[in-house]
Amino acid sequence: MRLKIMPLKKSFSVHRVPLILFLCQVMSALEVPLDLVQPPTITRQSPKDYIIDPRENIEIQCEAKGKPPPSFSWTRNGTHFDIDKDPLVKMLPNSGTLVISITIEGKAESYEGVYQCTARNERGAAISNNIVIRPSRSPLWTKEKLEQITILKGQSLVLPCRPPLGLPPPIIFWMDNSFQRLPQSERVSQGLNGDLYFSNVLPEDTREDYVCYARFNHTQTIQQKQPISVKVHSMDELNDTITANLSDSEFYGAKSYIERPPKLLTPEGRTSHKEELRENVLSLECIAEGLPTPSINWTKEDGELPINRTSYTNFRKTLNINHVSEADSGKYKCTARNPLGFVEHTISVTVKAAPYWITAPKNLVLSPGEDGTLICRANGNPKPKISWLTNGVPIEMAPDDPSRKIDGDTILFSDVQESSSAVYQCNASNEYGYLLANAFVNVLAEPPRILTEANLHYQVITDRPAMLDCAFFGSPIPTIKWFKGTKGSVLQENTYIFHDNGTLEIPVAQKDSAGTYTCVVRNKLGMAKNDVHLEIKEPTRIIKHPEYKVVQRGGKVSFECKVKHDPTLIATLTWLKDNGELPNDGRFSIDNDHLVIMNISDEDDATYTCVANTSLDIVSASAVLRVVDRPNPPFDLELTSLLERSVQLSWIPGDENNSPITDFIIEYEDSLHEPGIWHHHSDVPGTQTTAELKLSPYVKYSFRVIAVNSIGRSLPSEVSEYYMTKAAEPEENPTAVEGIGSEPDNLVITWQPLKGFDSNGPGLQYKVSWRQKDGDDEWTSVVVANVSKYIVSGTPTFVPYLVKVQALNDVGFAPEPVIIIGHSGEDLPMVAPSNVHVNVVNSTLAEVHWEPVPPKSIRGHLKGYRIYYWKVKNSSKRNKRHVEKKILTFNGNKTHGMLPGLEPFSHYMLNVRVVNGKGEGPASVDQVFNTPEGVPSAPLFLKIVNPTLDSLTLEWDPPSHPNGILTAYTLKFQPINSTHELGPLVDIKIPANMTSLILRNLSYSTRYKFYFYAQTSAGSGSQITEEAVTTVDEAGVHPPAVGADKAMASRQVDIATQGWFIGLMCAVALLILILLIVCFIRRNKGGKYPVKEKEDAHADPEIQPMKEDDGTFGEYSDAEDHKPSKKGSRTPSDRTVKKEDSDDSLVDYGEGVNGQFNEDGSFIGQYSGKKEKEPAEGNESSEAPSPVNAMNSFV
Repeated sequence: MRLKIMPLKKSFSVHRVPLILFLCQVMSALEVPLDLVQPPTITRQSPKDYIIDPRENIEIQCEAKGKPPPSFSWTRNGTHFDIDKDPLVKMLPNSGTLVISITIEGKAESYEGVYQCTARNERGAAISNNIVIRPSRSPLWTKEKLEQITILKGQSLVLPCRPPLGLPPPIIFWMDNSFQRLPQSERVSQGLNGDLYFSNVLPEDTREDYVCYARFNHTQTIQQKQPISVKVHSMDELNDTITANLSDSEFYGAKSYIERPPKLLTPEGRTSHKEELRENVLSLECIAEGLPTPSINWTKEDGELPINRTSYTNFRKTLNINHVSEADSGKYKCTARNPLGFVEHTISVTVKAAPYWITAPKNLVLSPGEDGTLICRANGNPKPKISWLTNGVPIEMAPDDPSRKIDGDTILFSDVQESSSAVYQCNASNEYGYLLANAFVNVLAEPPRILTEANLHYQVITDRPAMLDCAFFGSPIPTIKWFKGTKGSVLQENTYIFHDNGTLEIPVAQKDSAGTYTCVVRNKLGMAKNDVHLEIKEPTRIIKHPEYKVVQRGGKVSFECKVKHDPTLIATLTWLKDNGELPNDGRFSIDNDHLVIMNISDEDDATYTCVANTSLDIVSASAVLRVVDRPNPPFDLELTSLLERSVQLSWIPGDENNSPITDFIIEYEDSLHEPGIWHHHSDVPGTQTTAELKLSPYVKYSFRVIAVNSIGRSLPSEVSEYYMTKAAEPEENPTAVEGIGSEPDNLVITWQPLKGFDSNGPGLQYKVSWRQKDGDDEWTSVVVANVSKYIVSGTPTFVPYLVKVQALNDVGFAPEPVIIIGHSGEDLPMVAPSNVHVNVVNSTLAEVHWEPVPPKSIRGHLKGYRIYYWKVKNSSKRNKRHVEKKILTFNGNKTHGMLPGLEPFSHYMLNVRVVNGKGEGPASVDQVFNTPEGVPSAPLFLKIVNPTLDSLTLEWDPPSHPNGILTAYTLKFQPINSTHELGPLVDIKIPANMTSLILRNLSYSTRYKFYFYAQTSAGSGSQITEEAVTTVDEAGVHPPAVGADKAMASRQVDIATQGWFIGLMCAVALLILILLIVCFIRRNKGGKYPVKEKEDAHADPEIQPMKEDDGTFGEYSDAEDHKPSKKGSRTPSDRTVKKEDSDDSLVDYGEGVNGQFNEDGSFIGQYSGKKEKEPAEGNESSEAPSPVNAMNSFV
């Protein structure tokens, strides 16, 4: 099977007729097979104007085909060229090409002339164009002596080139002796004639090596003109030179350096005319002189310049229009303009045309008896003349042919016979050139034949055109039909396009277009057919396109390109950079669908394209990589407009590296005062390249510029030239002036000295002045230098002074300074506060009052008052004890203050002192005060020892801080049953002088919780808690040790197997049953449960919840986490509770001892709903536990 990639072929639409296609006789669509008799056809020939290299052999081409093969002959300058007589000339075998060997001997000039080739066989003769042979020439410049050109700055100048005439004309360019091209601009440019034009000259145009070069490409040689020397003078130089030894006439031109309006250097005058040939490039030029340099603008009168064919070169001085036609004729105007005026020039353009084909004659194949036509139509300006030749002979001189009739540009043939075969030449010529075309008439009788290879296989992508070839030949011209499949019908034109060369086009191939197609060709002499096979493939698609990337220089980038293609085809993926190959660089790597570029540089800024191609199609997708970075530093810093207090700085921005410059930062260095240190001066927008800079006097400035873009800052530019500003008097005075005495008899004046930058001149000094504020003294002044402090001695203590410090230098004084108020030195206050008295607010807080001291006695700045206080004895122990003094300072002119954190029931003393900047004054008379009693702290410990069946012994120590006289202890306790519910609370008052207590008549084998706290007249203190268990004699188990672990303290005694316990449980069950019956009866009667009655009744005040500081109970909770719990209690191993451990809480039961039992005999209690931490004090009932609750406490 053979695969073929289908090229696109031009199609044309036809009318909807049956498939039988009667092709018109456009014979260019038919190629006569070379095995059939046919007249000669020229296939290759040399160009009409053939310029040869005289150093190489001459080869004049002439190739032709025909059957029988043609023979060749040549004419030179219109006569027969006998090649056999010239040993240097030979004709290549089976060809008409001539080779003239001149490299060994002979000259190219000997073979100049007009050559024409004739190819002839029995059916006719074809001729070539007239080939003009000319050797190329590259002559030298004529020797000439060039004088130096001396010219004034600002004048115009033209340096002539005038290259020698060459063949072809040379390319002109200007360089120096080092072969470096001379820079050109709007001011300096090269004209179309090669001359170098200066609109105005500048001193930098002075040089001795303006050299015009002519490059002759055909011979690869360059010729050089003698160097031209130019000297540009300024007006000052001119005056000196003229005075010395020159006259005005020795200068190029006579005008001085002044601004002037434009004037055209070329073309001259106000109008000119230009002719150009059709299809050439029309180049119009205007070069003007003037100062400032003029700009050029182009317009076309009565029309517009063609947008797609117009371009400008040579800084818009040359207008180029490509492929000109007669429509481009007209008037073109160039305008040279500068601020002083303008000048115009009009160029009238006429477009002429050498002959060009409208309809060229084409080969004609006819069968005997048929009719045909040869048409030769051409146009040009002027209109070309049409002439016919037959077999190279003017048709008027050729033998008559009855089947031929000439009608101007058309030859009509009728009822042709084999003898009518011939080659006809059509010549169209005018003064600008000629056209020559060969077309044969070949009379043949041939049955159809198919020229396309049999059984070709085509593969086409879905939705693309499919072109199925069926090239054929026959005479008469056969008809053609196309079929699909072995039994298919004739294909119709509503779906297909049929070309006159036999090709079948499927405009949009689909999957169902696949299959076998058959073409059948017929004429009266026979029939031929051929099969072709079509396969339809899926298109290649890029499903993930590479994306636009912006990456900083030195970074990494990855482009992704995912491709999907027909599985039966092999796809290749190629990456391109700017439509070329990727660099052979290790930084580029391709990993499956990714292109990765490492360490990105500026050269990587490009468009990257992934190209996916199979044997049938190719797709691509591109993405741009923008390499960005900080800008390059600005350069060419220049200072202009140098004034005393300002200067203009200009610069040229560096490359912005694809990220626009947003700002320029201008910095300066003061090399006179702070060399090497750069300071910020100003910021300017990124669109500016100049800045007006304000300057200070007596500074040696240099500047640098930093460019900023979104990536960051550039490196600093090179430093500008130095600029020293003139000295001036200071503009500012010292700041931070203060007058503060360091001793009672002095005044220290200090200030912040001026920086060197602000001195404005040499000899910077300070004039320090002072006088008393409230006196009539004159100012006392002193001038100092290189200091920032001056001490005035012998001043009275703490007197206000007026102070000022003024800067001066060798030029003069700064403006009058600001006067500040200072004070001479302070001394210790002389007087203590009076009328000090104390108000005791509570047991820990007192308020102190005093009268302020007289201002004069303070002798300094009042800082405040300071209270010294200390505890001298404990009221409860009646003994004195020294305590470290405490100090509280009250800032400002206060007359009272609060003393917090006092100890209750204590004896204190205090005094008050005034404070200034120097220190404290004398103390006031000591004041004594006592704090009242407060609530005591918790007892030091609570121990439970000697547990028995019905008693527990409690031991304790008094509080460490009684805060008054203890009046009593309070002990509260209650049983805890097996479900950790609390029983009724028992309250016992204990005298203050006791430290132990034995509790008797307790229930055996019962856990109790104890609450213990002390009291003074101020109230109850903090409580501590403890738990303990009475013992059981039957269990044979010893009670836990007093210091046992908390978990051990909670161990239970198993009594479930005891007889007395079983009898008791039966009684309880009977009681519960009776209670349930009573409740059921009362509910049916609308009565209430006992619990409900308790809820409706007023609560016993003894068991109401109280706040923590009231000493009342809250929820019962674990001693560690203080959360309500029924999981048992925990007791420290030593049965003691420290103060910090005594904040347990209990859940107070709202109904006390009157709680109800549930069905299984357990107690039902109602929580009070509030959390408290201490048991109620003093108002609880002291009734004993009821038998019910006592039973409930068993475990």
